[in-house]
Amino acid sequence: MRKPYLKCIVATLLLCVSAVLPTTAQTKGNGDLTRENLRDSLRQAMETLSFHPDSVDLMLRKASWNLQLEQWQYAKDEYDKVLRKEPYNVAGLFYRAYANDKLRRYKFARLDYLNLLRIVPGNFEAQLGLALVNQKDQHYTDALDGINRLVTAFPDSAVSWAARAGMEKERNQLELAEYDYTEALKRDPNNSDYLLERADIRIKMRKISDARHDLDAVVKLGTPRIALREWYNQCKQ
Repeated sequence: MRKPYLKCIVATLLLCVSAVLPTTAQTKGNGDLTRENLRDSLRQAMETLSFHPDSVDLMLRKASWNLQLEQWQYAKDEYDKVLRKEPYNVAGLFYRAYANDKLRRYKFARLDYLNLLRIVPGNFEAQLGLALVNQKDQHYTDALDGINRLVTAFPDSAVSWAARAGMEKERNQLELAEYDYTEALKRDPNNSDYLLERADIRIKMRKISDARHDLDAVVKLGTPRIALREWYNQCKQ
C-alpha cells in the first residue's frame, strides 16, 4: 500500500522559487527532460561556473540540476556555498531544506525552513515543508500544530487539507483523514491522488461502496483499471 505523503504535495513544495529551476523552454519534446539531457545541462552549468566561480546565480543553476538528478548531497553542498555568500538567499534556504530532508538531516532542514520563515513570514511552502519535516522526524505535536495553522491560514488550498489528511492517516485517525481528503477534493475534484488516498481510507473503514466510487472516479480520470487491481480486490473481501 502506498505511503500517504503525496507526490503532488512534494511538487507543490518545489514551486516555491520557480525561477531557480529550468523552465520548460529549456526542455525537449513534451517538456520532460531525460536523465541524459539533465546530465548534459549539469555539465554545461559546471563548465560555465568554472569561469565564474563566485556567481551565485550559476551556483543556484548548478544546484537545481543536482536536485533534478536526485544528487542530494551535491545539491546541498552547492547551496552551502550560496548561503555562505548570501545568508538570506530565499532560494538557497528553501532548496537546501529540501535537500536536507531528502538526506534525512531533519534537524538541519527544520532550521532552514525556520530561517526562511523569519525572512518571509507566513510563506505557504516553507510552512508546509516544516510541518512535513516535523512529521518525518516524529515531532508529532509540532507537525500537527503547524499543519493546523496552515489549513486555517489557507483554507482554500487543497494541498493543506490533503497534507493534514496524510498525517491523520498515518496516526490511524481515519474519520478525520476521510473528512480532510473530502475537503481537499472539494477544492481539487479531479486529483486522482486524493481520490485514491480516500479510497484506501474507506476500504480500511469498510465503506466499500464509497471506496469503489472513488476508484471508479480515478479510472475515469485516466488511470488504467488494472493499475488499481489491488484496491479493487480489497473491495471484494
